[in-house]
Amino acid sequence: MQWMGLNEIREKYLEFFEGKGHLRLPSFPLIPKDDNSLLLINSGMAPMKKYFTGEVTPPRKRVTTCQKCIRTGDIENVGITDRHGTFFEMLGNFSFGDYFKHEATAWAWEFCTKVMEMPVDKLWVTIYQDDDEAFEVWTKEVGVAADHIVRLGKEDNFWEHGPGPCGPCSEIYFDRGPEHGCGKPTCGVGCDCDRYVEFWNVVFSQFNSDGHGNYPPMEHPNIDTGMGLERLACVMQNVDNLFLVDTMQNIIKKVCTIAGTEYGKDKKKDISIRVITDHVRSVTFMIADGIMPSNNGRGYVLRRLLRRAARHGRLLGIDRSFLTEVAESVIHESCGAYPELTEKKEMIQKVISVEEESFAKTIDQGTAMLNEIMEHHEGTVISGEDAFKLSDTYGFPIDLTKEIAAENGMTVDEETYHQRMQEQRQTARAARKNAGAESWAGESDLLKGVPETEFLGYREQTAQAKVLAIIAGDARAESADAGDEIGLILDRTTFYGESGGQVGDTGTLSADDAVLAVSDTTKNHAKNFIHHCTVQAGTIRIGDSVTTQPDWKRRQAIMRNHTAAHLLQAALRRVLGTHVEQAGQLVNDRHVRFDFTHFAALTPEELRKVEEMVNEKILSAVPVESSEMPIEEAKKLGAMALFGEKYGKIVRVVSVDDFSKEFCGGTHMDNTAKLGLFKIVAESSVAAGVRRIEAVTGYGVYRLLNDSLQTIDQTAAALKSNTSADLVAHAEQTAAQLKQAESELEKLNAKLAGRQVEQLLAAAEQAGSVRVCTAKLNGADAGVLRTMCDKVRDQAPDMVAVFAGVNGAKANIAVAVGKDALAKGAHAGKIAKAVAQLAGGNGGGKPDFAMAGAKDLAKLDTALQAARGITAEFAK
Repeated sequence: MQWMGLNEIREKYLEFFEGKGHLRLPSFPLIPKDDNSLLLINSGMAPMKKYFTGEVTPPRKRVTTCQKCIRTGDIENVGITDRHGTFFEMLGNFSFGDYFKHEATAWAWEFCTKVMEMPVDKLWVTIYQDDDEAFEVWTKEVGVAADHIVRLGKEDNFWEHGPGPCGPCSEIYFDRGPEHGCGKPTCGVGCDCDRYVEFWNVVFSQFNSDGHGNYPPMEHPNIDTGMGLERLACVMQNVDNLFLVDTMQNIIKKVCTIAGTEYGKDKKKDISIRVITDHVRSVTFMIADGIMPSNNGRGYVLRRLLRRAARHGRLLGIDRSFLTEVAESVIHESCGAYPELTEKKEMIQKVISVEEESFAKTIDQGTAMLNEIMEHHEGTVISGEDAFKLSDTYGFPIDLTKEIAAENGMTVDEETYHQRMQEQRQTARAARKNAGAESWAGESDLLKGVPETEFLGYREQTAQAKVLAIIAGDARAESADAGDEIGLILDRTTFYGESGGQVGDTGTLSADDAVLAVSDTTKNHAKNFIHHCTVQAGTIRIGDSVTTQPDWKRRQAIMRNHTAAHLLQAALRRVLGTHVEQAGQLVNDRHVRFDFTHFAALTPEELRKVEEMVNEKILSAVPVESSEMPIEEAKKLGAMALFGEKYGKIVRVVSVDDFSKEFCGGTHMDNTAKLGLFKIVAESSVAAGVRRIEAVTGYGVYRLLNDSLQTIDQTAAALKSNTSADLVAHAEQTAAQLKQAESELEKLNAKLAGRQVEQLLAAAEQAGSVRVCTAKLNGADAGVLRTMCDKVRDQAPDMVAVFAGVNGAKANIAVAVGKDALAKGAHAGKIAKAVAQLAGGNGGGKPDFAMAGAKDLAKLDTALQAARGITAEFAK
């Protein structure tokens, strides 16, 4: 058996099964497709479940893959042990109703003994205790010695996860020798020690469990195998754990170079090195597959791994951003098998860099706060209130609080923490409630039995419809009179009901005996369109015939903005990358507001490219086509679906040639030219990993242009510029004059501060071994206070200065400690904090200079009088 590198092993395996008639498929992305049961792909067969169940036809009955996988169930143990990791690769060969036990066992044995050249006497096979067929196949057909086959129970050798395909399995073990064993007489295959390594599991899916203990045989049994690539590499390289495999060692060497340390010399440092190596490996692959940092779901897994890696860098003494360098090593080691790593390299490094720098601002402040909590804490449990404060105020994640607490022999009161978090969510949810929307909360029950409304608004402006139901208050009504506010449900309508981010239509409904003004249109889960109306004249009754007339000018403006949203998403994906996905949108008659997944603010150049790309499509007058089709057909066309949204079997697809294809039930213009122009007016952050663009089209651009020209004219007049063409020059001249005036003012303030300091130093009093001067200065801002403090330190090294500047209802307290006073024990940060607390405030800072705030001005004089005694406590 010869040493073999991990990348070589992967290729040997895939080539072998290609030679056995298998189709080699690339690894599926780590984001599960059409599977809400998984957060991340965690096994080789996970992305192919529908092939096994028959829901989807596989591209071939024989398939082989090397699948990227993430498992985070034991994330706390990563680094602490040699065995745990979050990212791994799973080799697999699969049969969907084709070959079965005879071929699967023979090929597994051939690969191990012929291709890998493993010694036969080192290999062991386990089978399910009742699977006599497998025993016969392994011994009589494959030729495995009977004394190297071990029967194990259902827990070990029967593969079953709820209802569905299941069956017995065979596992292949490698015996590393007694020197790796536990020495117990009972040591054997299945022992927890390091002697026998299980590296390949061959599952014979031959039953279909009903979840109640019944196992009818499948008409066409399947084969599902899984072999950990890293485990096989451990065997082939004769190393004890995955961190000693060649590719992992190369990443570890990079980490050690950055940290200036050596792996294997210090157990504590080794933990951090392993955490960084594993976690950066995971996040590199996750980002390449389009996962962005966020505060929930798979985005939070990514963020948590990044933050753990960054923190362990600090523990190694790395005081700068470094994770992108480690990611570059990961890409170098794996890009041959995963070319997407090279294609997405720039984006991967950008996401990691932005997140690491953001966390750097959090970790120092949060760690200092947590250390202070632990230092002054009685007992071993950190309160849930403190943990919540760290999270809510400092952005310090609970997982990191728990981890640091554990390192210091402490725990966290998680129950109270989660209770406080839940209270915060409920408060936020209550604040977001919309009275208008909530008033119809019971509509589904009120409209039970009312058939769904037929929507004609894709093709028609007006229609004749019949009144099916009237909601008045909290009840159904037979009629409504002038002045009544009601909900009206028709059998058909041209009014669009709010959904998919597009607002509902307004307009008019008219009958023979009534006229109604529609202020909004909504839609419930039963697809009843509710027209929110005020009866303006006459009486409306159930059964009446009405004419629907939406405000068509408003609707056209909405359609322009909705079509623009589709073009915007397509442009963003081309400029920023395919990780961009819709995270929310609002389309109304005034503008389009589009939220999307992205890791950083867009640069002016990126915004320009996006805007230019959208306008190019508008000016090209491209038809906007809409069609209904089976969902599978839509997916084959590459139509984008909203992540997490549930769709029926038939979906509507809106297309703008090959530029944009999306699932969408909204209304659109039939040609891009009708959008007029597109202009981005704002780009901002709405949440971690989510950006927002606001833009206008059509008349919105026209109004924006007029408003901008008016603003320019008004500004020119204010600056006494004859024409708008001279505006820039006048603005620059005015700014220069202001800057000069500010400079002169600063000089005057400095002179004034110097004179005040001389007077204050003369009146200083002794406090222990140092002198103290105090003053309350009305109108002095933080800048003035800082200037005075600098002068005190320059002129009187033995002095402690405590100055309070009062501005309106607020006060700032500044404390300066001279060089000699500092040597005698005076501490500006502690003095500032103590003085400020006496006036209802708080603060702190460095030993030689600190700032604090005071809330209770009535107590400010008393606090300043106490400064001398407080200082004396530190400089006795």
